[in-house]
Amino acid sequence: MIFETHAHYDDAKFDTDREMLLADLPQRGISPVINAGSSIATTKTTLSLAQEYPFLYAAVGVHPSDVDDLNEDTYAWLRQQTTLQKTVAVGEIGLDYYWDKEPEIQAKQRYWFVRQLALAQQADLPVIIHSRDAAEDTMKIMEKAYEDGIKGVIHCYSYSPEMAQEYVIGVGGVVTFKNARKLVQTVEEIPLSAIVLETDCPYMAPEPHRGTRNDSRNIPYVIEKIAKIKGISAEEVEETTRENAFALFSKVPR
Repeated sequence: MIFETHAHYDDAKFDTDREMLLADLPQRGISPVINAGSSIATTKTTLSLAQEYPFLYAAVGVHPSDVDDLNEDTYAWLRQQTTLQKTVAVGEIGLDYYWDKEPEIQAKQRYWFVRQLALAQQADLPVIIHSRDAAEDTMKIMEKAYEDGIKGVIHCYSYSPEMAQEYVIGVGGVVTFKNARKLVQTVEEIPLSAIVLETDCPYMAPEPHRGTRNDSRNIPYVIEKIAKIKGISAEEVEETTRENAFALFSKVPR
C-alpha cells in the first residue's frame, strides 16, 4: 500500500468526480492519504473530507501566501482543530519568498510560521512545510523547532542535497521531470529513510502526464523513478517510504 502524504482533494478541480476518485484510491492500493489545508477555508474543507472518508486524514494550517487569514481568533480556531482525532499534522505552513518580496510581508510570514509551529508543539503533531526561495530563514526557524522536539517534512523539496540532509523531504512528480537534476541528485544522495511520497495534487503531475490534473494514482511513476535513481526495487521504495510516513505521522493508525 502507498502512503500519500500531501494532497488537496478539496480543490475545485476535483468537483466533478471527487467521490468516485476517492472511492477508487484504496482499491488501487493507496491508503492512507493526508489532505493538507492551506488557508482557513481549505482547512475547513479538508476537515470535512477527513470526516467523510475513513482512510483520509487532515493537516490543518495556513500557507505563507495566505497569512492574511490569520489573527488571534482564527489562530485560536486552528488550535482547536489540532485536537481532533482525524487531524494528524499542522500544515501546510512555512515561507514563500518567490511571490512575496516585500520585507514586511516576509516578516509577517515568519511570525505566523513560528506561531503555527507552536501549535504543532502543543498538540505533539508533525508539520508539513512549504518553503520556496526561503532556504536560509526556513533552516534557522526549523533548527529551533527541532530543538523543541517538532518533527516535520518539507514538501515539494527544491533546495540543495546538502540541506536535505537536515530534513525529511516529500518527493512527488517533479522528480520525473527532465529538468529536475537537483532533485534527482538529492534523492540519490540522501537515505531512503528521509523520503516520503506525495503528489500535491491536483498539481505537479509526473511524466508522462505532466500538465494534466494530478491525483494519487500517479504515485507509482514517482516510485519507479526513485527506484531507478537508487538502484533498488519499486517494492522497497513503496514499503520504506510507507514506514517513514507512519513514523512521522504517528497519529495515523496502521
